[in-house]
Amino acid sequence: MKPARLRADVLAGLTTSFALVPECIAFALVAHLNPLMGLYGAFIICTLTALFGGRPGMISGAAGSMAVVIVALVVQHGVQYLLATVLLGGLVMIAFGLLRLGKLVRIVPYPVMLGFVNGLAIIIALAQLEHFKADERWLSGTPLWLMLGLVALTMAIVHWLPRLSRAVPPALVAILGVGLLVYLLGLPTRTLGDMAHITGGLPRLALPDIQWNLETLGIIAPYAFLMAMVGLLETLLTLNLTDEITESRSFPDRECVALGAANIASGLFGGMGGCAMIGQTVINLSSGGRGRLSGVVAGTMILLFVLFLSPLIERIPLAALVGVMFVVAQQTFAWGSLRVLHKVPLNDMLVIVAVTIITVFTDLAIAVLCGIVIAALNFAWQHSRELYADSHEEADGSKLYRVHGTLFFASTTSFLSHFDPAGDPAQATLDCRHLSFVDYSAIAALKTLRERYGKAGKHLRVTHLSERCKQLLKRAGIQHG
Repeated sequence: MKPARLRADVLAGLTTSFALVPECIAFALVAHLNPLMGLYGAFIICTLTALFGGRPGMISGAAGSMAVVIVALVVQHGVQYLLATVLLGGLVMIAFGLLRLGKLVRIVPYPVMLGFVNGLAIIIALAQLEHFKADERWLSGTPLWLMLGLVALTMAIVHWLPRLSRAVPPALVAILGVGLLVYLLGLPTRTLGDMAHITGGLPRLALPDIQWNLETLGIIAPYAFLMAMVGLLETLLTLNLTDEITESRSFPDRECVALGAANIASGLFGGMGGCAMIGQTVINLSSGGRGRLSGVVAGTMILLFVLFLSPLIERIPLAALVGVMFVVAQQTFAWGSLRVLHKVPLNDMLVIVAVTIITVFTDLAIAVLCGIVIAALNFAWQHSRELYADSHEEADGSKLYRVHGTLFFASTTSFLSHFDPAGDPAQATLDCRHLSFVDYSAIAALKTLRERYGKAGKHLRVTHLSERCKQLLKRAGIQHG
């Protein structure tokens, strides 16, 4: 590795580690867990996925989307059941990758991707508002103005420093610079230590202390599957986004297997489950992190913070981290999607807006699923309207139909409406040269059409079927001659 690339990855990883700490602590608290579980999970998952995953430069850790999924489990059954769920969820992720299902992310339409990105950007920004509270009350007076001033200063450094120099990641300069300013001037503002104390030891290897039986499996299996699906979905979509930013190709199946193995390791060492984190990934990439070393440094630094550097890390002002995350939210949001809203088809605009809103108010999995359903229904509707037929009388007195388009569940009614069994001559021909049969609904429609001609005492001949169509009809027991 070239020295310049090595230096860039190390500095990017260091910058990203500062942003990982408050997020992982916050997500652990959301899930009613010890903050150290979030940090251990971040260390293990970030390091292992960086080493063995399919996307260098992408950052994974204890993610909020997965924390929300398991809150009810922790409250009802306790931490040990959570650790078992993380183990089982990791196995599901590995199976997903080994079955090469990572390519399913290709069915996610681009408008859904835009909605996903915009929704997460809004979530990142809204999550920072919690840091403007103390003891569940909004800051006011001098503390509020000081917080706002330090946030604005951080954002200004991140924005303007690249115009002066790109030697050091601007987010790193902003965090350390604002932290030093607060320390030297003795400014009374909230720090990372006010969220939680992160001093701890090395994570210990141990199996979850639960009864390993079918009853336990019945409790953890639904949570494990949901956690795995949410984690895989967010990871694969973040992987797609990272591919676009870096203009390079990744290996989704390898990433799924690595993420599953990392979650299993996290569960065995007492950490939370996790997946790719879009905010920290954007920080890493914008700071120059492109190689595996950046993720390894970010993960390793989390452990060093816990073991040795907690007194220093706990002094970092929350305002500096909030300012960086506000910039990340601004950089993550696809502002171009707003400019093209009035230019794209109405259905695509609906998908972008719907996925964004659903992501913010529910969760990522539901939002993406809704977006795919909306896009799929629109695709089916559009294709069903494109089916058309022309017909004419042949010299021998028979009638020839040429049908163009795709025959599937949404176009069968239109297909059947083009024929007139009662008024046609005794012999009719259906030319399928330009017609594609897609599903069983298409086969059923052809069968219905032939039955209609049969009831009218007439014969329908089908010609120019593709080999695939012939196989479909043969399997269904329908003669095509």
